[in-house]
Amino acid sequence: MDKKKLLDAITKTMEGKGKRKFKQSMEIIINMRGIDFSKSENRLNLDIVLPKGKGGKELKSAVFAEGGMADEAKKAGADLVITPDAIPNYAEASKLNDLAENYFMLTQPNLMGVVAKSLGQVLGKRGKLPKPITGNIAELIARSKNSVRIVSKGKYLPVVQALVGTEQMDTEDLLENAEAVYESVKNKVSEGNIKSVYVKLTMGTPTKV
Repeated sequence: MDKKKLLDAITKTMEGKGKRKFKQSMEIIINMRGIDFSKSENRLNLDIVLPKGKGGKELKSAVFAEGGMADEAKKAGADLVITPDAIPNYAEASKLNDLAENYFMLTQPNLMGVVAKSLGQVLGKRGKLPKPITGNIAELIARSKNSVRIVSKGKYLPVVQALVGTEQMDTEDLLENAEAVYESVKNKVSEGNIKSVYVKLTMGTPTKV
């Protein structure tokens, strides 16, 4: 993808943003062709770190853990630590929706089965199953705050859409984030299978790259 064309599209989108009562998100939309997403090996399941952050759109952190690992998660700044006995309580629709919409989730590896049994049916469909904790919890939480997840959904439509920041960020920072998302998708599907790329603000019309 031509870096200048991407920067021009972002700049054009930002120039036409208008005034809103809320902070608009900037997103990249990637349309693909020639890929059979009914095959599991072709489906997307990517966690992408945005090098310039999310511009204030960071999700909160929820960690499923017990004992020493729960204590570590609290010290590392997790917004919510859920112990095994509390997991079934989050199967309630309102709590489960809140988790799926507002949190990224990590889990102690031996609790994966417990989480999947109580919450997996809903979280799995949304591509929101928690990632197992491997390595330093504090680093994982910090990394996840600036990550976006791209997962094939529904009938595996050949399009992905991902946050790359907000209207308050510099265009160069938005460019770097958009490139990170594009490169990750390209490395999975190959550039020849990418049909078109657009960028847009929440309330704006898409601008073709």
